Amino acid sequence: MEMRAFGQTGASFPLLSFGSQRMVDEHGCSEAEAVRIVHRALEAGITYFDTAPSYSDGQAEERLGLALEGKRDQAWIASKTHDRTRDGSWRLLESTLKRLRTDHIEEWRLHNLVHMDDLDRCLAPGGALEALVEAKEQGVIRAISVSGHTNPQVLVEAIRRFPFDSALVALSAADHWIYSFAHEFLPEATRRGVAVIGMKVIALGKLAPWYEQALRYTLSLPIATAIIGMETMEQLENNLAVAERFTPMSELEQLEFLKEIAHLATPDVLRWKANDWMSGEWYVR
Repeated sequence: MEMRAFGQTGASFPLLSFGSQRMVDEHGCSEAEAVRIVHRALEAGITYFDTAPSYSDGQAEERLGLALEGKRDQAWIASKTHDRTRDGSWRLLESTLKRLRTDHIEEWRLHNLVHMDDLDRCLAPGGALEALVEAKEQGVIRAISVSGHTNPQVLVEAIRRFPFDSALVALSAADHWIYSFAHEFLPEATRRGVAVIGMKVIALGKLAPWYEQALRYTLSLPIATAIIGMETMEQLENNLAVAERFTPMSELEQLEFLKEIAHLATPDVLRWKANDWMSGEWYVR
């Protein structure tokens, strides 16, 4: 697979990376299968693994930690804090490290900043960012990150106010139509040397009928890598096949694809763009 630089960290990764959120019981993935999938991903050259303590009450982290026993040096692990305070975030990190069976992770991020209030709380005295900075100073983490699904301007403001190493943002083709991170966030992140990780690539399954086009669209953007959640070996192999034969979409291909899926730009489909994921109303603040 094509390798890409990870911002200014000195690291580089294949263009396809692994989202661990779905390798859990609630998605029909057993522990044994989760371990097999992670081992196959490593064998295929995937080295970037995204997880979070909030994914199935920590089960995703537990399974990733189990799968990486004896292979920890082969993986870059990114986890998250959904707490907005310093102390609460430290507690989450301590639990994360136990579940992952490690004494460090490579990347830690502020999880899902939706409103400017979220950013303000994280960056205020006693806010979550203090924990991230302290963890980096202590060598517990290597890179400081931020993520957002909803409003690209919150993430633009975030990287203006702090030199984040990376950002995980929604970059499916369907996201092109409303509150577009590709239009509003990517140029500023690129200018500042922030590594961008694409997510929501298949738009919670809504782009499954255009699977390869959806993946090619996101991988054609100026990003460092894209994470896809995988709960079966078949999904992993399909993703690998697309990534290994990847060629960037031409402008004409992108235009034709976007025209074909324009009807999906609705709150029912793009739920992560809503003020409340289940509200059916566009985010408006």
